[in-house]
Formats: sequence, structure tokens, C-alpha cells
Amino acid sequence: MILPQTPSFRLDGKRALVTGASSGIGLAAAVALAEAGAEVTVAARSGDKLQVLVEQMATKGWAAKAMVMDVADIERTGRDIASSGPFEILVNSAGLARHGAALETTAADFDAVSALNIKGAYFLTRAVAQGLIDAGKPGSLMNISSQMAHVGGVDRAAYCATKHAVEGFTKAMAIEWGPKQIRVNTICPTFILTPLTQSTFDNPERAAWIKEKIKLGRPGEVEDVMGAVVFLASEAAALITGSSLMVDGGWTAD
Repeated sequence: MILPQTPSFRLDGKRALVTGASSGIGLAAAVALAEAGAEVTVAARSGDKLQVLVEQMATKGWAAKAMVMDVADIERTGRDIASSGPFEILVNSAGLARHGAALETTAADFDAVSALNIKGAYFLTRAVAQGLIDAGKPGSLMNISSQMAHVGGVDRAAYCATKHAVEGFTKAMAIEWGPKQIRVNTICPTFILTPLTQSTFDNPERAAWIKEKIKLGRPGEVEDVMGAVVFLASEAAALITGSSLMVDGGWTAD
């Protein structure tokens, strides 16, 4: 009998691009990939924060470099990726939320959220895939989506619309690039405790709603997403594409 061998979760020799990496889930994803052996390029609009992150990662012996990037600036992002790639791994954690009642949503707010969450994410993913195709390399591309891509939420109509759209183009891209061995997936976290979400948890009504919906009885931490990122990036997920990995504590199980 020949026993099967577990595929490696290691990412040695892989180049990764993580956007939205200056804080929160993006920062955690960058750390997780670097710890697994990838050479990580961290990207965000804040160059100062990125430099601090790169310096801290260097103290761990990890390979990291910084790239100032506004994902909503499609033309510049495309040029930067073309000149710096190819990247075998993408984690797009850049995103924007402007929550409020649907009847109060302004066209300007809707456009701003859509420009980053849909249009920016779409063309970022396409640019990384183009680099891989030109180089004849396989890859794993991930967009940080949300549980709100699968359900609705109070004061989140515009945000939900953008995240549902991400799920749609992810599936279409996975079909198109599957023959090139380029996998495209989303990771869908629940509410994650970060400085950007603290105001939501400070609202007693919202906090009670979150506690009720998360079956495991606690909000997420950025560490809860790190394993999902490494898994989808690795050979352990070699047959997974066009899928949504829920990291939601059971929110969407209803």
C-alpha cells in the first residue's frame, strides 16, 4: 500500500502581492504568506506604514518589500504590476465601506465604494493574471470579499452590492483562467475586530446583532483569516477555484 502524501502548505520560492497591507486583514495576510516562505510585496496608499511593516518583517528574516499603490488608479496599478511581477499569489485586501440606509445612499458614495471594491479589484486581478499568463506560470489569486457577499446586512446595501459583484467576476475569471492553472477564489470573513471596525462594535445594537448571528459566539480576529490565506495560496488547495472560503463563524449557515 502506498500512502498518500499531504500537499505542502509551504510557499518557498513564490512571489506574493498583498494590497491593503498597511493594516488589518491585509497586514495579517502579508505576515502569514511571508511566514510560509513567500517573498511578499506589500502594497497600500500609505508608504510610511508600509515601510514600518517591511522593517518589522525583516527582523523576522522574512523577504518583503513595499509598493505604494492605489488600487482604484487602474492604469498606474497595471503598469506597476507589469513592471514588478509576475506574482504567483495575490491577496487583494484593499476595500472601502460607506455604510448607511439605502434611502440615504448618495451617488458619490456608491461610486467611491464601487470604484475600489469592484472596478479596482477586477482590474487588479486581471493585471496579476496577465503577468502570469505572459510568463507561463500558474498562480493563486484571492480577493478578500465578505460574508456580506452572500447575505444582506443592515445599512450595507451598497457594500453588499459590491461584494456580490466580486463573487461573480471571481467565478467567471476562474472558469476563463482554469486552463492556465490560475486559480481565483474569495475569502469571506465575518466582522473582524480592527481599528476600522471598532465603531461598529461600540454600537450596542450592532454588537448584539453580530453576537446573535455568529454561531461560534465571538467576532473574528485577523488571525482567523491568516490560515485561510496560506491554504488557498498553497498546493494544498490545488483543486480549489471559483470558490468562496467562508470565515464567518457560521453566520451564513442559516
